[in-house]
Amino acid sequence: MNKTKIKKVLSALAVGALVATQVNVFAATNIGVATVPTLPDTNIVWDDTFPGSATGTVTGVKVLATIAPTINLTLSTHEIDLGVLAAGVTASGTIDIEVGTNAANGITITAQSGSGGLTNTSDNAIQINDVDTDGESYKFDSTVNTNDSTVGDFVQSTNLASVEMNNTTPVTIYNTNRPELTDPTDVDVVFRVEATSNAQTAAGNYEDSLTFVVVGNF
Repeated sequence: MNKTKIKKVLSALAVGALVATQVNVFAATNIGVATVPTLPDTNIVWDDTFPGSATGTVTGVKVLATIAPTINLTLSTHEIDLGVLAAGVTASGTIDIEVGTNAANGITITAQSGSGGLTNTSDNAIQINDVDTDGESYKFDSTVNTNDSTVGDFVQSTNLASVEMNNTTPVTIYNTNRPELTDPTDVDVVFRVEATSNAQTAAGNYEDSLTFVVVGNF
């Protein structure tokens, strides 16, 4: 083969290689753009064939939702009437409490004495509590009742055992760790007040104003 023919063959091979290279490089074509506000644009790519396909991908589109927090608290009465106290005899009364919430980490309920004892309405310096050792007493307690939560690891706690109330510090009467239902036929915790007088407890009317606080742990 002469030199001229060799050159033509080499030239033909070079052109073929160039064409092949161009086909490989341009085997896909950007035919459009996928755009989403605040996200980077992405190309829509055609595979350069008929029949064929074109593909564009958008990632990072979010779906958002919010569940509003809820707490419902129901006390069975607005007062506890202990009646006429007999010296040395403990009188008691209760309030049934029902609570429901979607707080992820449950709720806490506290009770607080307004005056740190049963206080004489005519003379606030006279109180029934255990400040002295005369046998008088004024106590709070609570008993956890029915579990009405359907959450598997739900736990009710805080059975308050006759805690003497001689100050205005709140005490926890009910505590949970997960959401629970509001069930009007149910009671979650029973709150109790106990009072004991002695033979020398001054005659008169006595009262205390209670404050209940529920805190949701969302």
